[in-house]
Amino acid sequence: MDLKPARILGIETSCDETSAAVVENGREILSNVVATQIELHVKYGGVFPEVASRQHIRTIYPVIDEALQRANVSLTDIQAVAVTRGPGLAGSLVVGMNAAKGLSLGRQLPLIGVNHLEGHIYSAWLYQADTPKPPPAPEFPQLVLLVSGGHTELNLISDHLTYQHLGSTLDDAAGEAFDKVARMLNLPYPGGPSVQKSALDGNPDAFVFPRAWLEGTWNFSFSGLKTAVLREVRQLEKTGRPLPVANLAASFQAAVVDVLFTKTMKAARKFGVKSILVAGGVSANQALREAFVGQAEFPVHIPPLSLCTDNAAMIASAGYYHFCAGRIDPLDLDVLPTWPLS
Repeated sequence: MDLKPARILGIETSCDETSAAVVENGREILSNVVATQIELHVKYGGVFPEVASRQHIRTIYPVIDEALQRANVSLTDIQAVAVTRGPGLAGSLVVGMNAAKGLSLGRQLPLIGVNHLEGHIYSAWLYQADTPKPPPAPEFPQLVLLVSGGHTELNLISDHLTYQHLGSTLDDAAGEAFDKVARMLNLPYPGGPSVQKSALDGNPDAFVFPRAWLEGTWNFSFSGLKTAVLREVRQLEKTGRPLPVANLAASFQAAVVDVLFTKTMKAARKFGVKSILVAGGVSANQALREAFVGQAEFPVHIPPLSLCTDNAAMIASAGYYHFCAGRIDPLDLDVLPTWPLS
């Protein structure tokens, strides 16, 4: 792939964050504006799709304007527009897609549809513009653990934009399991950070919850673990005593991290990779980060916390490599709410 200088405007509206960013040469973040909707969805205990879509409509253009202003550029300084095509909520994706198409048509800029999961992968390539010594780019071949509220999967990457799917969850994604267990324990939304915070005061060995290893595959399963926590909660509630929330949270979290870390390390050895990348919303979990950083067998790339959750800088980064590869999309491009990475 012939890498060339380019500034990409990224747009991300796959779920409940409205984001726009300007990234130079696929790595340097000139701006990354994120308008979150968490407070709007707290009362629902999760993302309410119609509310998310309406809020995207209200904020998309102010967010794009702010991203350009913070980067100190105008649309004449942009070489292409990259936008999340999927997966995600259809009503949310359409808002970002339509905004990107309008900019592409009005300014005659190439349009690039990016897979949201691919964006999470490329979050590991990014660094802030004021970084004194930019980190080296991750090396291929690379094993990627994508772990979020909607996805948990292992992928082998042999080169830019070249993915081999190894396995994924057969039921609940890891982030989904965190959210459901948080509700069982009456912890506030969003569930992932709440479980992690509660677990800090708990004993991870207090309860022995099951691990689904699914030997012979690279797949995951968290429904059995979730059910085991629910069963334990119901038994404890019968005693009439307060739930040991911290111990339950810590023991559940330990089980999730154990499976994610162990299977990823096993796959990395099997396929002889040069590095491991952990990305997606759940990669913000401190216990998971410590597990990977604490081993010395493979170099590990985990995005900073600000880039673990949904953002447009990661979409712009992935879009840059599509742009360099000549992968440009037509203006009749449609969203793909269930679009797999490979």
